[in-house]
Amino acid sequence: MSGKAYITMLGRSTWALVNSYYAVLREKKYNPDTIFVFTEDRYKNGLDRASKALEILSEDFGLKPTIQHEVIEEADFLGAGHRVFQIVKDLKSRGFEVAVDITPGRKALVAGALIPLSKISVDHVFYMLIDTVEDASKPYMMIPLQIQHLKDFMECAKVS
Repeated sequence: MSGKAYITMLGRSTWALVNSYYAVLREKKYNPDTIFVFTEDRYKNGLDRASKALEILSEDFGLKPTIQHEVIEEADFLGAGHRVFQIVKDLKSRGFEVAVDITPGRKALVAGALIPLSKISVDHVFYMLIDTVEDASKPYMMIPLQIQHLKDFMECAKVS
């Protein structure tokens, strides 16, 4: 089996998760077959809404990925790291291209996800920078595109 996997994180802002995914679909043309949404237990109530938004955006791009949830204890960066490592290792062993989007995650979750990735490579690490947080809680296309900057850190590292 092979395909594309997208690992993202739900933190305080569902908009950050949704808008970053939209940018990845639109700008990078990264079309996942499967999505994993990590969140800390205090934000798990937002998983259904976030998953529905991912589903709707995916359908707009002609995709129907499976969406799975992973709930981690708050600030458990070791638990997050262990689980991300397991998932990435499994996906890579099955021939998947793997992307991790750190944009919407809280620091402990992001750190937990990135630390084990030094032991196993992923294909993309996405981060969407928005020049200002003023009016950032809007749909992607309602935020001026010139203030949004989608980065793929793995792509940037290859250039250096």
